[in-house]
Amino acid sequence: MIAKAQENNEGVIKFHLDFRAGPAPEESLLLKLNAWRTSFLELGLIGQDPERYEGYGFGNLSRRLPGQRENAFLISGTQTGHLNALQANHYATVLQCNPAKNQLQATGQIKPSSEALSHGILYQINPQIHWVMHLHSPDIFNNYRSLVLPCTDPSAAYGTPEMASAIEALAKEQQDGHSSLLVMGGHQDGILAYGSDADATGGLVIRTLNRALQKAP
Repeated sequence: MIAKAQENNEGVIKFHLDFRAGPAPEESLLLKLNAWRTSFLELGLIGQDPERYEGYGFGNLSRRLPGQRENAFLISGTQTGHLNALQANHYATVLQCNPAKNQLQATGQIKPSSEALSHGILYQINPQIHWVMHLHSPDIFNNYRSLVLPCTDPSAAYGTPEMASAIEALAKEQQDGHSSLLVMGGHQDGILAYGSDADATGGLVIRTLNRALQKAP
């Protein structure tokens, strides 16, 4: 059994953030992200619930920023889980990410998600990764062994260099752009799906959830 969450203050930014107010991303870059967010919201994989995670919002999505500086990406803003739909001002642009030093530089109308380090390390280790989906699924999390899913060390808490390092170790085992999914052992119910194609990556989440729901309780 995975150890339950090792962190306190779910959803709180733990990294050193250099944030400067700036323009919101172009709406055209957010169409896929918002479409998948709507689907995940309906499934309870993203959102905010007073009975889950101390009432903090959970789950976030990101995409590599095309045609810009290397490894820059767009990510949903911190604590936006309660919103039914996100606008451009609800996304931040991460310009630089240094998981080893626990540092992140971002701009926009809102601060980036507290899980931005976990997204950033994936973009850095594999240029073929263009989409990252961090979700919360008790069904997948609790059945990861029977689903044969990779899992990070439970001692690595969310939003920390340790979690980023644990994700890096697992993701390096697959260096192509095929969609993959891992479980975040030290982040209660947390999963990460990532790949080169948004629909393939989101589809992997749905298929994995369906498999998990067929497992005996």
